[in-house]
Amino acid sequence: MSDAAPAAGAGPILDATNLHKRFTEGSGASRLDVKVLQGVDLAVQRGETVAIVGASGSGKSTLLHLLGGLEAPSQGKVELAGRDFVQMGAAEQGEWRNRHLGFIYQFHHLLPEFTALDNVAMPLRVRRVPVAQARERAAAVLAQVGLAARTGHRPGQLSGGERQRVAIARALAGEPECVLADEPTGNLDRGTADTVFALMLDLARSRSMSLVLVTHDETLAQRCDRLLHLTQGRLAR
Repeated sequence: MSDAAPAAGAGPILDATNLHKRFTEGSGASRLDVKVLQGVDLAVQRGETVAIVGASGSGKSTLLHLLGGLEAPSQGKVELAGRDFVQMGAAEQGEWRNRHLGFIYQFHHLLPEFTALDNVAMPLRVRRVPVAQARERAAAVLAQVGLAARTGHRPGQLSGGERQRVAIARALAGEPECVLADEPTGNLDRGTADTVFALMLDLARSRSMSLVLVTHDETLAQRCDRLLHLTQGRLAR
């Protein structure tokens, strides 16, 4: 299959079919087979925002890892921009993921020794974008998230909300078609969480970018185009 991405609008950006995920705990007589996901189907359309809610331990993060190709399913498949992760080698998966996906986590995972500008530029440098061009694009995205005056600050010099804005900018710097967000406001107070979440939605919709959010906060989730519940390893409305 060609490495070229399908044209915009040519099917879902993410398409998961019959996903199962099992983990084995213990060994010998105490060995236990834990079924986390049991036949999940999910098609995420281009430009769509989807929220997945569920109790702690329901498998939300595991599902997001499968959608992003960070883990392999025990059964089923995930197609990103028309290509099946399972059919790619590790290096090819990484390149395809970097090209089409952005990731935001509950904890920002910024590199403490780098400035906000260079943290945001990092995915572009991985893509071998020249330094000057990567920094120029990073500065533009930081301005979009309201941090034009903070580009030279390191994570330790920023507030919690500012650090998460930098993490959002980093996810957007490579102009992905889809962002996967794992409890992106879970480490923030309610007021800051509302502000950061509104920013994420505005940026996703202004860029016609898909967003898949997993959260325990149904109040925030209801603001997405589609709300799904993960219960007993299965997705339902």
